[in-house]
Amino acid sequence: MVTLTEDLKSGAGHYIVSEASGYRSREVGTIVSGAGVLKPGTVLGKITDGGVVTVTKTDVGGGKGALTLADPAYGAGVKEGVYKVILIEPAANAGTFEVEDPDGVVIGTGTVGVAFTGVVKFTLADGGTDFAAGDIALVTVAIADPANVGKYAVHDPAATNGAQVPAAILYQGCDATSEDVKRTLTARDTEVHAAVLTWKSGMTDDQKAAALAVLSASHGIVAR
Repeated sequence: MVTLTEDLKSGAGHYIVSEASGYRSREVGTIVSGAGVLKPGTVLGKITDGGVVTVTKTDVGGGKGALTLADPAYGAGVKEGVYKVILIEPAANAGTFEVEDPDGVVIGTGTVGVAFTGVVKFTLADGGTDFAAGDIALVTVAIADPANVGKYAVHDPAATNGAQVPAAILYQGCDATSEDVKRTLTARDTEVHAAVLTWKSGMTDDQKAAALAVLSASHGIVAR
């Protein structure tokens, strides 16, 4: 007598309890090469930092203090390019500045002598000559391999490339061992059966619970 064994986690969308009408709950995403063989129901994170990041700085000059980079000098979501640190309210031995990203968007304001902890991280110190309005220091970010930004990998709480934040669930299985693979994902507004989801090996129950909370709050993917 032949015994047949069925993998209950092999069917596309097997984890879904309910989803929005039409295809609103789903979208197509790219699973990054090297992710391996993945089953439907695998919890994924989205890569927002594509590779080795190098950060350098250029001071205002003229004896007007120095910009000291933190270690590390960047956070998740940092863009490649030049960030401008622009003095907007100078004062004696002090001042206020704003930071523009490489697209010219203001991402925050800071105070001279106080650590700025946005996607770029530094402290701008006063010098022997006070800053003037419009003075600019530069923080330049180079990403060695930005090609993977926007792709998906298995969610890993220990990752530093963005995959530490859960972002979707793999609807269809795939083999992304040696090449990128496009697959349908559960991206939003779905009830899922938590017990049949697939996680990165070694994740604790607390880490899984935290990931499910993020999926619920940020994407409307609710575990049952």
